[in-house]
Amino acid sequence: MKIAFIGDIVGRPGRDMLKNYLPKLKEEENIDFVIANYENASHGFGLTTKNCNELFSYGVDVMTGGNHSWDKKDVVALFDSHEILRPYNYPQEVAGKGCRIYDVAGERLAVLNLMGHYGMPYCDNAFRAAKEQVAVLHAEGVENIFIDFHAEATSEKRAMLMLLEGAVSGIIGTHTHVSSDDFQIVNGTAYLTDIGLTGCRDNVIGMDKKVPLQQFLTGMKGHFDIPKKCKKILQIAIMQIDKGKCLDAYKLKIFDDERVIKTEAWVES
Repeated sequence: MKIAFIGDIVGRPGRDMLKNYLPKLKEEENIDFVIANYENASHGFGLTTKNCNELFSYGVDVMTGGNHSWDKKDVVALFDSHEILRPYNYPQEVAGKGCRIYDVAGERLAVLNLMGHYGMPYCDNAFRAAKEQVAVLHAEGVENIFIDFHAEATSEKRAMLMLLEGAVSGIIGTHTHVSSDDFQIVNGTAYLTDIGLTGCRDNVIGMDKKVPLQQFLTGMKGHFDIPKKCKKILQIAIMQIDKGKCLDAYKLKIFDDERVIKTEAWVES
């Protein structure tokens, strides 16, 4: 199977990039299944019903979340009506699910959403939760497992690879909105510390620079806004998976001026 992952979609600019490029990408790259992170999709914080339906209409198959999953009240109902995940390591009493299994190209694919600890809301131990859930999936005969690990600390993300290399098909980080340059395949596991945002690229993590600069210069906080006009980027990781192992992976950076930069994942021998 060939799956794709899109990181933090930030507001209308990010949604517009999916509208303009995802349907064509699915056809040109022969993508069977698309996973995308929704937690900044509506005005930069959370997900509304309208924007949820919009993103699915562009060809997304399932969406993952993070610390902003709960920012819009719509999301609780969306957990029941749409293929929407929230971090698995929130307490099990919380609405929604953090892992689901899908039939893709004649095989089963599990999508697991996890959230880190540094700078994040209180939740259960991500590493214990991941280890236990992966063991459950293997016991059920599910070989193909993809993880969106929504975390601030690069050390947490790297440690998750060390814990699960060879046991899952892919681990890709989200949350920082800044892409890292370490896409690799380790023992059959595709790994990228952070895929980076999809949205505005000429500002501060997809938001207008005014308030972030005010905060850094004076310590005074304000409401982050998404620019009405900006230069945009779509960042997408594409992975070829067979029998639980990633055989090939690459990332595309697609700019709104039609430039495309392709980065091949290196195979760690």
